[in-house]
Amino acid sequence: MPVLRPLGRNAAASAGSALRRAAAPFLLPRGRFWLRVALDAAVPEAARGAVLPGLPSAPPLLALLEGLESAARDARVEGVLLRLRGAPVSLAQGLALRRALAALRAAGKPVAVYGERLGTEELFLAAAAQRVFVPEAGSVALLGLRLETFFVRGLLDRLGVRAEVVRVGEFKSAAEGLVRRGMSETQRAQLEALLDDLYDVVVAGIAEGRGLPAARVRELVDGGPYRAAAAREAGLVDACLFPDEVEAALAELAGRPGGEVALADFPAYHRLRARDPGLRARLREVPRIAYVVASGMVRSGGGPVGVASDAYRTLLRELELDSSVRAAVIRVDSPGGDAIASDLLWRAVRRLAAAKPVVASLGAVAASGGYYLASAADAVFAESATLTGSIGVVGGKLDLEGLYEKLGVAREGVERGARAGLLSASRSLTPAERSALRADLRAVYELFLERVAEGRRMTRDAVHAVARGRVWSGRRALAEGLVDALGGPVEALAEARRRARLDPSEPARIVVLPRVPALAGVGGWLLRRGTAL
Repeated sequence: MPVLRPLGRNAAASAGSALRRAAAPFLLPRGRFWLRVALDAAVPEAARGAVLPGLPSAPPLLALLEGLESAARDARVEGVLLRLRGAPVSLAQGLALRRALAALRAAGKPVAVYGERLGTEELFLAAAAQRVFVPEAGSVALLGLRLETFFVRGLLDRLGVRAEVVRVGEFKSAAEGLVRRGMSETQRAQLEALLDDLYDVVVAGIAEGRGLPAARVRELVDGGPYRAAAAREAGLVDACLFPDEVEAALAELAGRPGGEVALADFPAYHRLRARDPGLRARLREVPRIAYVVASGMVRSGGGPVGVASDAYRTLLRELELDSSVRAAVIRVDSPGGDAIASDLLWRAVRRLAAAKPVVASLGAVAASGGYYLASAADAVFAESATLTGSIGVVGGKLDLEGLYEKLGVAREGVERGARAGLLSASRSLTPAERSALRADLRAVYELFLERVAEGRRMTRDAVHAVARGRVWSGRRALAEGLVDALGGPVEALAEARRRARLDPSEPARIVVLPRVPALAGVGGWLLRRGTAL
C-alpha cells in the first residue's frame, strides 16, 4: 500500500506545476538564454533545511545534475556558464559534473567557466568546458593533492592524557593520531596508494580537457601556482577577462560575435523547468524512484543530524511498504560511525532490497559504517575518486589519570567484577581488559565481514583479503569486487530504472529523501535572480 495518498500528492504537485508555469515567463528570459550556474559554496549532497538570505549556497548535487541534463535537451538553453568562486567540489562530485558538462557539449551546447581563483579540484572540473576564463588579476593554484593527518600524542602527553586504542585491521587508522607522534608505515603505504589513484584521475581529467599530454600536466602541477597570464600561456585557461567582458565571449562562443546574451540563474531554471514534467504527467500516477541521501556520521537514535539509525530505518520501512515506489537509490557520503547503528541500517536496506531494487551510489566517502550499509544494496556504484571500504573496527577510551594528577584531582572507586573498570577514564586498561576489548572488537569485525560477504555475494575470506581497515579508491574497489560499476547519481538512477523494469521512455518521478520543508530556501532562491557575474 502507498504510504502517501496519490490523490492528494498529485493534486498538490499539479497545483505547484501550474504556479511554476505561470511564473516562468516572469522569472526566465524570453527566447534563448545561457544558463548560469554559480557555485559559491560547497556542493551539498542534500538540500539544506533553511537558507538565510544573502548567505552563499549551492544547489544539491542531484539538482545540479538534473538541471544540466534538462538544459542539454532544452532548445531554449543556448549554453551553460559555470561560475566558480572557490567553492570546494570533491573529485567524486567533479567527475559526475564533468559527465554532465560533456553531455551538454555532445548536444551542441557550449560550456564556459569563469572563476577568479581556481584550485586543483576547480580546474579539474573547469577543464571539462570549452572555454575557461579568469580575470587578469586572478590565479590558478594548480598545486596537486595532499592528504594529511593531525597527531596529538605529544599534546596528550603534556596534558597527562593517554589514549587506550584497540583496532582490528592493520590499516584501520581512525585513532592513529591519538596514539602516535607520526604516521605509521601501513598508513603511509595506504595513503600513498590512494593518492596515486586520485592524482591519476586529476591529471587525466585536466589533460583530456585542456588538450595537453599527461606528462605536461604533471610538469605544470610541479611548477604551480600561476598568475592568470602565466596560466593562459601554459594552456590551463583560455583568456583573461573582466566579468563585464564575459557575455561578449559567450556570444562569440555561440557563433554570434557582437550579439547579446541573456542569462538565467540556475535555481530558478531548475525549479521552473528541470523538475517540471508537465501538467499531464502530474494528473496521473507515475512510478516513483526514491533517492535517499545518507550523508554524515552514522549514529544511533533519531533527529536530522547525520545518518540517524532510527530516522532512516523508519524511512526505509516506509519505502518498503509504499507500492508506488518502484526502486530506490541510496546516496551514501559518510565516513562511518557507530557499529550497532550501521548493522541496523544494513538490515533495513536489506529488507528494502528484498521488496524492490536498491542501488547504492557512493559519494566522496563511503567508508567503514558508510560502506557497511551500502553493501546491503543490490548494486553499488562509485566514482573512481570515491574513498571506499575501510572495513575494520577501532575502539578504546581516554585514560585521564595523569590529567587528574596534574590538576590535583583524586578519583577513586570500588567495584565488583574483574572488568568493572574497563570503561573508567580514571585508569588504563589492564592486560586482561585489553584482551577482552580486542575479542569484542574482533567479533564486531567478523560480523562486518559477514554482512559485506552476504551483500556482495563474496566469501568471508575474499572480503577479509580486501578489508583489514584499508581504504581504496573507487577504481581499485571496483577491481577488488567492493563495487559493481563506476558512476554517480545519474548512472545509479538509470540502473535502478533498469532493475525496476521501467521502459526508458516511461516517465518516473524522483523523490528526494529525507524531505526538507517546501519553503526552505525560497528567500535565497528569489534573491539569487539577476546575480552579478
